Amino acid sequence: MMTTRRIEMKISTHRSRLIGLILVVLLALAACAKPVPADKQDYVGTWEAATTFLLISQDGRVIYKHKPSPRTSKSIEAPIKAFEGNDMVVGVGPLTTRFVVSVPPHEENGAWKMTVDGEMLTRR
Repeated sequence: MMTTRRIEMKISTHRSRLIGLILVVLLALAACAKPVPADKQDYVGTWEAATTFLLISQDGRVIYKHKPSPRTSKSIEAPIKAFEGNDMVVGVGPLTTRFVVSVPPHEENGAWKMTVDGEMLTRR
């Protein structure tokens, strides 16, 4: 029969292993990001529309939040795996999302705009 002390030690050991695993996964995710290529620098920045927020960092990380209705939302925080034409492929390993950029970043009447997944976004 196990004593309370042994049970506490087992729980502590499992907790330490879990924390270690989480740290390894986070470090691996951070290491996957590659800087945005020179020819795609116009993509870098904070882009918004009424229902969408998209942050593309210089170091190749993406934060995306889309909330078209109070009950529906989609979000992702991951590194850019690749640019394919104007599109961005974002994710880790086989878990990826393609952002279809039908109109790449361009300046229009003093504001930067691009169309991602059919929605026009403005850089702030």
